Amino acid sequence: MLKKYFGTDGIRGMVNDKKINGEMFFKFGLAAGTYFKNLKKIKQTAVIAKDTRLSGYTLEPALVSGLASAGMHVFTLGPLPTNGLAMLTKKMKANLGIMITASHNPFHDNGLKLFGPDGLKLSDEIEKKIERLIDSKIVKNLTLPKNLGRVKRLENATDEYISILRKNFPKNFSLKGIKIAIDCANGAGYKSAPKLLKSLGAKVYNVGVSPNGLNINDRCGSTFPNKIKRLISKKKFDLGISLDGDADRIIVCDENAKIIDGDQIIAMLATRWKTKKILKGGVVGTLMSNFGLEGYLKKNKIKFLRANVGDRFVKEKMQKNKFNLGGEQSGHIILGKFATTGDGLLVALEILFSMRKGKKASNLFNNFLPTPQILENINVKDKNIINSSKCKKAIKKSIMLLKKNGRILVRKSGTEPKIRIMVETDNKVLLYRCINIIKRSLIN
Repeated sequence: MLKKYFGTDGIRGMVNDKKINGEMFFKFGLAAGTYFKNLKKIKQTAVIAKDTRLSGYTLEPALVSGLASAGMHVFTLGPLPTNGLAMLTKKMKANLGIMITASHNPFHDNGLKLFGPDGLKLSDEIEKKIERLIDSKIVKNLTLPKNLGRVKRLENATDEYISILRKNFPKNFSLKGIKIAIDCANGAGYKSAPKLLKSLGAKVYNVGVSPNGLNINDRCGSTFPNKIKRLISKKKFDLGISLDGDADRIIVCDENAKIIDGDQIIAMLATRWKTKKILKGGVVGTLMSNFGLEGYLKKNKIKFLRANVGDRFVKEKMQKNKFNLGGEQSGHIILGKFATTGDGLLVALEILFSMRKGKKASNLFNNFLPTPQILENINVKDKNIINSSKCKKAIKKSIMLLKKNGRILVRKSGTEPKIRIMVETDNKVLLYRCINIIKRSLIN
C-alpha cells in the first residue's frame, strides 16, 4: 500500500497547501502522539526542533497542540540541526523526536522528519500506522482533560548538541591555527556550527547566519556551494564548509576553492577509516553515486553497495549489512560509528580531525576522477509524466544511444514537484544529447 502523507524523507510540501498547514500539523501531532503513547505504559515525551522558516511559528504550535492533546509531554528545542534533534531524542529517552524542516527546499516549503526513541527515522510500517491514525476521527484520539500533556522549552539544546559532538573526539582535539569559512544556509545550524568550531579554537568566518524566515537556502548553503567557492577564491582559508537548511548535508571546498561533493568526502573517509581499522563492512552509496567512486573503492578493496536515493534507505542498507559508513553525492553522509542520520557538522569535524597535523584539504580529497555526470531537476505539474509513453520512449532511446557505456536514472523527487534526471558517461557528446532528449519529453 502506497503512503498517503509520508514521502522518501518524512512529510514535505508547500506551506498552507494540502498537508502543510496548522490543521494538518495538529492531526500529525495527535496521530504520532497516539501511536507512541500506546507503546508503553509510562510517562510519554516528545522532543521537537525546527529550522528557521517563517512557517515554523505557525506549524510548531499546531504540532505541539496535537501531541499534548494525545497525552504526550513535549519539549521544544528551537532551531537545531536534524541530527542534534535525533541525538537529544535518544539522550533524553524520549519516545519520539520531530524535526520541523523542509531540508534544502526553499522557504515556502516545510515539513516533518520523525525519529523513534533510538534516534532512527521511522520505518515505512510505522509511518503507515500513523497515517491511518491521521485519517481517523479526531475525537477518538483525544485524551482525557486530566491526562493532557505538558509543554516545556529547553534553552540549552545547542550546548547539549555541541557537547555530544565533542565527546566523539579526544579532549585535546584543537583547531587552533585553522581558518574556516562556513555557510550555514541561514538555517538550523546557524547557531551551533560557528559556536562549535570557535570552541575548538578555529578562526571562523561565517556567512548564512542571519536567518529572517525567508532566506533559508536562498542562493547559499550546500545547494549553492559557489558562495563559499567565491569567498575562498578572494581570501585564504584552510577549508570551506557549506551546510543545508537543516544541516544534515555538507559540501566542502578545499584551500584552492575546489568544490568537494559527497562522493569525494566518502572516498576520503572510507580510505582513512580502513587505514585506522575503523571501517566496518564497507560503504553504502546510492543509485546516484558516481561510478568513479565505485571504481575507486573497488581498487582499494572496499566493498560498495548501492541503495535507493534517500539517506533513510542508505541507513537501512548499512544496518542490514552491518556497514558503518554511507551517504549520498548531495552531502548526506552517515557516520554510523557516531550517528543515526546525516550530520554536516559531525562530518566537518571528522574532516578537520584528519587535517589537524597540518594536512591540506586538497591532499585529503580528489582521490578519484569522477565519470562525467549531469544532474538535471525538471519542474513538472504532475510527476506521473514520468510514466507517459513520450517519456518512456525518450528514456529508451537514450539508453540505446549509450549502449553499455554509461548510466541513466530518471526518477520522481520524493519531496518536490520535480523529475530528476541523471546521465553518466565518458562520452560528453552523448551526455548532453541524452539529457536533452529526456528533458524535451518532460517539458513539451
